[in-house]
Amino acid sequence: MNRKEISIKYIPQLEQKPQDEIIYSLTQETEPEQVDCVNWQEYPYAPEVLVHLAYSDKALVLLYKVKEEHALGNVLENNGPVWEDSCVETFIKDPIGEGYYNIEVNCIATKLAAHRLSRTDFELFSDEKLSEIRCFSTLPHQKTDLKDQEWMLLEIIPFSVLGLDKAPESLNVNFYKCGDNCRQAHFLSWSPIGLPTPNFHCPEFFGRILFGPKGC
Repeated sequence: MNRKEISIKYIPQLEQKPQDEIIYSLTQETEPEQVDCVNWQEYPYAPEVLVHLAYSDKALVLLYKVKEEHALGNVLENNGPVWEDSCVETFIKDPIGEGYYNIEVNCIATKLAAHRLSRTDFELFSDEKLSEIRCFSTLPHQKTDLKDQEWMLLEIIPFSVLGLDKAPESLNVNFYKCGDNCRQAHFLSWSPIGLPTPNFHCPEFFGRILFGPKGC
């Protein structure tokens, strides 16, 4: 099974720009990656999911674009079960220690984040640490149940929350789209997963992003 590997672009001070300028920079200066691996045939539904990626000196920046038949957003409080809603997820292997980080955000920008040694052995981010991850959705932060919807989610992850003081040379990652309680439950990944049942907590199947040279 081939794990994906890509190089992402450096855009100076990207995280400091206004939200609309960040989105413009990402859509104009980067090529999107498809989150389209259907790893479990009993869940064949595949919404259209793209993710644009870039980085600055201080943060990894992602823009998810989703087109799906059912956008569900029930969870309003952070660190709740956002995976049951229309949800995009960014998993990152710990670059300096054991385990990995999972950052999960539903379509109305409710966040969950944790450091994990496994699916069941984890420590949730505190409210203060969670607030350092900035997320913005094109859907309002209110209970949502919409048919045939397109939405975008901007996610800014400071390297500091990963224990880093600057951009690394690379990170092992995977990107996901799920919706356990959507009309058609689905579990898509960017880099393919070779497990018999749905499970995103599998760093052995993470792909890799390389941080491209500055000035390019």
